[in-house]
Amino acid sequence: MADSDVPLTPTTPLLLPDAIHWAIAPGTALLRLETTSSREGLLDGAWWPRTRDIATELPALISVLTAHLGPIIRVGVDASAWNDLPYRLVVDGRVVHLDSDPVGDDTVLVTRGHNDHFALLVVPPDTTADAARKAMARAVRADNITQAAQILIATTPEPE
Repeated sequence: MADSDVPLTPTTPLLLPDAIHWAIAPGTALLRLETTSSREGLLDGAWWPRTRDIATELPALISVLTAHLGPIIRVGVDASAWNDLPYRLVVDGRVVHLDSDPVGDDTVLVTRGHNDHFALLVVPPDTTADAARKAMARAVRADNITQAAQILIATTPEPE
């Protein structure tokens, strides 16, 4: 059997090609979806919203996550980072509760089920494309042990 004929097994890592990171634009989410208890990285993905209007930005993210994870029931965000945080949103006919958690404006916590949480780095909307790509790529690494705030600091260029 040739290498190209090797069947994919659950132990074969499925990695995004490096070129995918150059296609990232505002409104993009990169996810490393590991739905097992062995999730090792601090973050499960990254999201780069276009604006600070959560009611406009969050429904698209929830729709994508629901397609991969099943129904999302709760999202925790730092209210100080968003304009006019509602208590709930209806997305694709389902109610999603929003919690104002002091998680920091660099993180969003997504919950499906009772205690199944996914932590996503939130790249600020005004971040340059290059810095956003670097931050998102680092956040989705399975071996990432760096906190979201530190990733953003490390990938943001110094002002000129």
